[in-house]
Amino acid sequence: MRKFILLLLILNSIYFENSFSQNSFSQNASASFILNVIYKKSLLANDYSANAHIKVDLPFLKMLPINATIYFKQKDKFKIDSKSIAILPRQSFDQLSRMLENPSTYSSMIQSQELIGNIQTTLISVIPLSDTSDLILGKLWIDTDKKLVLKSQLTTKNSGTILTEYFYGSNSEYGLPDQLIFTVDIKKFKIPKSVSIDINNSASNKVVKEKIGKIFITLSNYKINKGIEDALFK
Repeated sequence: MRKFILLLLILNSIYFENSFSQNSFSQNASASFILNVIYKKSLLANDYSANAHIKVDLPFLKMLPINATIYFKQKDKFKIDSKSIAILPRQSFDQLSRMLENPSTYSSMIQSQELIGNIQTTLISVIPLSDTSDLILGKLWIDTDKKLVLKSQLTTKNSGTILTEYFYGSNSEYGLPDQLIFTVDIKKFKIPKSVSIDINNSASNKVVKEKIGKIFITLSNYKINKGIEDALFK
């Protein structure tokens, strides 16, 4: 009987490992397993650059769309190159992978199954185990068939709540989106110092009552794993 049970455990372990290597989710996949596969996918792009078209729709701030170049290199090197002031939350470009890097620093649980458009997603909540983390709560809506995050909601101490919607195209195999839409809490969203605006100005608050703003980013001309020198980020 013991040999039979041991054989079942070995077969189950082999099945689990094969499922992981093929990036395949089963119906009984745990939250930690799903997040680990998502994290592994984020590592496929060791570095990349992309053209970015950024449109900002924030109260108190009127500005024309701008073009920029975004550079990223694992694990946390990030740079925006633009002739104009680029306003966007950096967190949503690399915070997900940094958040998922070490499973011992957070707990996770599957909350529900929810539709985004016509796609069935698995909603997973992530809670840091340390009080020193800037992140308070993370929510990820994951397309488990394609192993892609379709939406994330990160509630942080410093920047409030940032909701990000991801839209994918030809670079989905790397988990890289063609478009992102950020919805931000304007009371806590950090505006660059070079932008002469005070979103806490009481006089302005009497006129503008919106509590959220949106930032639209369209990404194109990806160059993935071509090699980017560290000196570029200094």
